[in-house]
Amino acid sequence: MARSVLPSSLLRTRKLDEIAVDYTPELCLHDQNASEIVLTFDSRGGCRWRSHEKFGSGSFSARIKGPSGNTSGLNYNFYLSSQEGDKCQDEIDFEFLGRDRWIVQTNYFTNGMGNHEMVHPLDFDSAQDFHEYTIRWSPEHRTIEWLVDGSIIRTERCPSPYQSFPRKSMHLYASVWDASDIDEGRWCGKYVGCDAPYFCTYRDVHVPA
Repeated sequence: MARSVLPSSLLRTRKLDEIAVDYTPELCLHDQNASEIVLTFDSRGGCRWRSHEKFGSGSFSARIKGPSGNTSGLNYNFYLSSQEGDKCQDEIDFEFLGRDRWIVQTNYFTNGMGNHEMVHPLDFDSAQDFHEYTIRWSPEHRTIEWLVDGSIIRTERCPSPYQSFPRKSMHLYASVWDASDIDEGRWCGKYVGCDAPYFCTYRDVHVPA
């Protein structure tokens, strides 16, 4: 098992108690007592929540259970972004591709430039149960780690401070949306919707302490 290169002080977290909902608030249910956020996708579209504050580094995690049924076309995710919709954003992603619930994609952007996608096989159907997904990020150490159920599945290190690497402060986001139009449906599949409504559930969301 790969070991983290980041200091333990960077990995201290606290529960995320409050969120902002960017659009379609009626499709986001936040139960603070249960530490649970449920996003719905149906004929009204999808929804996105985010943290109120931005973070400059640290560990971000959630136990996530994706939607079940025929999820072709859907993208549901857990990611950091300096400013959603800004073409110069820094971003670090976990993305679930609805065409195949046995994989997850990781990626990162610097000043709007991505193309660092990697697809990772999972040994489970991400809709069947809750699994923990973690992003650890430190501009100071020029390192990003992605973990599933406590195991590191990818590490990116920037060898030089002069090379591009995410360093802008970022919100924590999560959303569910129809990605059918991306790459003519090859990325997430074409949306069918025969099992709508779809529910993506996030529990025990943690952010840097």
